Amino acid sequence: MELLADNELNPALPADAFDIVRKQTAEFVKGELPNPSYREGRALAEGLLPIGDPGRREVTPKTVEAITLDDLKQYQVKTIRPDLTTIAVIGDVSAEEARTVIEKWFGGWKVSGAAPEVTLPKVPTNNASAVSVPDPQELQDNVTMAEEVEMNRYDPDYYALQLGNHVLGGGFYATRLYHDLRQVNGYVYTVDVSFSASRSRATYTVSYACDPANALKAHDLIVRDLQDMQTHDVTPAELQQAKALLLRQIPLRESSEDDVADGFLARAQIDLPLDEPIRSAQHYFDLTAEQVRAAFQKWIRPDGFVQVVRGPTPK
Repeated sequence: MELLADNELNPALPADAFDIVRKQTAEFVKGELPNPSYREGRALAEGLLPIGDPGRREVTPKTVEAITLDDLKQYQVKTIRPDLTTIAVIGDVSAEEARTVIEKWFGGWKVSGAAPEVTLPKVPTNNASAVSVPDPQELQDNVTMAEEVEMNRYDPDYYALQLGNHVLGGGFYATRLYHDLRQVNGYVYTVDVSFSASRSRATYTVSYACDPANALKAHDLIVRDLQDMQTHDVTPAELQQAKALLLRQIPLRESSEDDVADGFLARAQIDLPLDEPIRSAQHYFDLTAEQVRAAFQKWIRPDGFVQVVRGPTPK
């Protein structure tokens, strides 16, 4: 703990090491910019986020090389501060012992100046768009469909959307998208659906990999399945299976000491209760098919996706 505190509160930041890392970072960025996977991510950000949003900032070799050691030191003082820090202690130690040691080495750490704003601004729903990113190394299309959802992590419908996603995907052949897209029609090799939410924004994403000839067919079938989630209740069997999948994942996500600590830190960073996994289990257990349908009807826009296709260069 003494060594950790010394590194955090009194970083050396030697000039020669700074020059080496800055040069290495600039070289890495230079090589990354033309990478098709990077261009895919940029296309998604530009389609989803409004001009001026922090998520659209792009690092370039020029911006990296312009950073000075003084810039870095000022940034360190401004952002590495006790009022933005959470320390998780996991192991064979009592709360009293942990507090005593932490206060000994971190107790003199004081706040300096106003805290920086660390919450991203809200974003409006995006317009639908489609972009192709050529990737000559690929033989298949890698398709990402994503859209901004005007809600945050604290909205009660978060749980209904996650439960619905486990009806759509999350159980391989036992779920709708795998069944419809792969098992029945053979359109895709893989398909995944996810919903992520933070303090101020949320993103709904469907991704799949397929032969280029099947990309549009798979897209249309995904839209059909999403529309069905909005107009029809999922079956009792689907609801029970999705709940079982989610409830089993809760203890598995915290099956090691590192996982427990990571969970505490993640929840603390967005002001969720530390026992959120237990609370979420009750939410999922209590949800009804009607609530899932209503959440998809309210929040998901099947015609509002930004679609980015990374695949072989068209001949």
